[in-house]
Amino acid sequence: MSSNLSLVRRATDLALSLPLYPLPHHALSRLMHAFMRIRNPAIRTAQMRFLTRLYGIDVSEAQDADFASYDHFNAFFTRALKADARPLDPDPDNLVSPVDGAVSQAGRIQGESIFQAKGHEYSLLELLGGEAERTTPFFDGDFVTLYLSPRDYHRVHMPISGTLRQMIHVPGRLFSVAPHTVRSVPRLFARNERVIALFDTEIGPVAHILVGAIFVSSMDTVWAGTVTPPSGSYINVTHYHGDDVVLERGAEMGRFNMGSTTITLFPKGAIEFAPEIVPGAKVRMGQRLASPLADR
Repeated sequence: MSSNLSLVRRATDLALSLPLYPLPHHALSRLMHAFMRIRNPAIRTAQMRFLTRLYGIDVSEAQDADFASYDHFNAFFTRALKADARPLDPDPDNLVSPVDGAVSQAGRIQGESIFQAKGHEYSLLELLGGEAERTTPFFDGDFVTLYLSPRDYHRVHMPISGTLRQMIHVPGRLFSVAPHTVRSVPRLFARNERVIALFDTEIGPVAHILVGAIFVSSMDTVWAGTVTPPSGSYINVTHYHGDDVVLERGAEMGRFNMGSTTITLFPKGAIEFAPEIVPGAKVRMGQRLASPLADR
């Protein structure tokens, strides 16, 4: 019975994912970008009321719950929360979840191979933009992939304090990152457009990656503003020196439009995930993600 259910799910996943291949991902995302920024008061308020009900968004947590105070739906969608809405784990040594969402996968990087879903893996080299020097610190390290649905809080925060060393914008496709697509599209996270931030931290190098998706081609960072759009055709690398950008644990580092995914990479032997960080588990920004290993 279980094998039959598995076959049915695989067939369903493929049926839902195959139509995505020929779609003009970036053109559709540009349309959504414009739709999310309509400033007509009647239209934007109707958008907010309808989509809040559709996705079950908890407006009571917002710093400002008045729809009229937002210039457009995207401003509401990337809203700030009340100061006490996401308390950080009280142990300052613990790493915290960078987002609200669900654990897609978490665990050991096997050499340079990262587990995406049953039957699918992708490499550190392609994820990090094809530069071998970037991948070395993460061989046999650990990773966590967190999925943000449209109902989730859409700002991304620091799991650990760090000093920014590089930002890499990698253009690519914009496949959906919904669970059924992750299960059926090979190397999905290494194919989609993404913004990679490499930080120096007290546990070593940490890579914090914002993965774009269909209707989510607009990603911001707090130090560079809107990184995409425009998406461009070439990998763009920006280097940072000294203490130009230093962000504390729990500080905002970026934001998405609509739902998407973050991937965080840690060096070998640096951390141990909290017991509750398992595939399918719900997480909230600020809760314990992992603890540093004492013998590092």
